[in-house]
Amino acid sequence: MDLQSSRFRNETLPADSTRLRLLPVAAVLAASLTAAAPALAQPALQDIAVAAATCFNCHGTDGRASSFIPSIAGQPEHFLLQRMQDFKAGQAPHVTVMTRLMKGYSDAELQGLAKYFSEVPR
Repeated sequence: MDLQSSRFRNETLPADSTRLRLLPVAAVLAASLTAAAPALAQPALQDIAVAAATCFNCHGTDGRASSFIPSIAGQPEHFLLQRMQDFKAGQAPHVTVMTRLMKGYSDAELQGLAKYFSEVPR
């Protein structure tokens, strides 16, 4: 319906009545979005597995490297997370690729990757 139609222009509602009617709707919408936010922040396990597969290119299958690149499989979760956060922040000297790669991940994804690789047997 057009709010400018004569039907609505001739109504004699108080100016704040529309806002008062919409307030409960806005409150419910805001509450539902807030409740859903933590669930949306955590990436799904399948998404972490896909992201982890990109690490296999350098760190070896399942994070077990067979070269001078460090193995990340089975490392403590807090160590892996801190290292990735350092890369993302540009605080890891003498590293080139990892600093650029980690900037593409959210904090939740970094936490998921750290957990994933910490649970892989060495």
